[in-house]
Amino acid sequence: MKTKILSISLVALLLIGCKKGEYTESAYATADSSGVVSDGVSMGATQVVEGKQFVKTAEVDMEVKDVYDATISIEKQLQSLGGFVTKSRMEAQTLSEDTYNTSDQSAMLIRKFQNQNRMQVRVPTQKLGEFLDFINDKKVFLNSRIISAEDVSAGIRSAKMESERQAKTQSNISQLKAGKDKVKLDDNNMSEANLQKYSDEILADNLEFSTVDIFIKEPKTSVAKIPIINNKNIDNEYKYNFLYDVKNAFVEGFYLIQQLFVFLISIWPIVFIGGLVFYFLRRRKIL
Repeated sequence: MKTKILSISLVALLLIGCKKGEYTESAYATADSSGVVSDGVSMGATQVVEGKQFVKTAEVDMEVKDVYDATISIEKQLQSLGGFVTKSRMEAQTLSEDTYNTSDQSAMLIRKFQNQNRMQVRVPTQKLGEFLDFINDKKVFLNSRIISAEDVSAGIRSAKMESERQAKTQSNISQLKAGKDKVKLDDNNMSEANLQKYSDEILADNLEFSTVDIFIKEPKTSVAKIPIINNKNIDNEYKYNFLYDVKNAFVEGFYLIQQLFVFLISIWPIVFIGGLVFYFLRRRKIL
């Protein structure tokens, strides 16, 4: 009986061991099949802390397969999330430029360039993590990503206390007798209240929308072949005309003689006096 019980126990242990082995192998297979560990998004983009409010910003510098397609895709995603673009500057950075003559009239301009785009967008803060996940999928290489979450909780409390102070000051001013001093105090307090309201609106906007600066470029160098005119051959064609230059030289020489003759006429008193002096000196030497 004991032997039978021991046999049953051994079989049960073997079955349990086989099941554990199957589970472990399955777990390793799942881990290996992933291949790459996802870099995900920093906690700073999605964190929510009770009693804290954050102004969140992000800077992304990455390389993409096609700048134009990535830009259109980012803008469409941004629109679907309720965000908007504040700046987008797409340009081709020229790396080199060479001209090769292909005939007497034609040439080929070979320009090597790299497409890039600098964007600044505003995205609802609640969707910041989702947006960063989306643009992360567009990369072929991530150069850098900076995510900032500035705690403005103390500033919000300070702004609230400042508003209460201004309201109390306005109440005290209203109890004063009418006069120049009351008008001046009322104007100053209203000016401070307007500035505080403006600051509160900016802060509220920064809390609602996060600013994301994006720089994307293509890792490969693109080449443009641009047909142009052979300027060198055209320059040589009109650079020198012998008959025209000879004719022009005669004309310019004639004008030079005229100018010299007019100049001598204009200084005739000097020429006349010089002639007299020369004559008398020559005569005295002869005597």
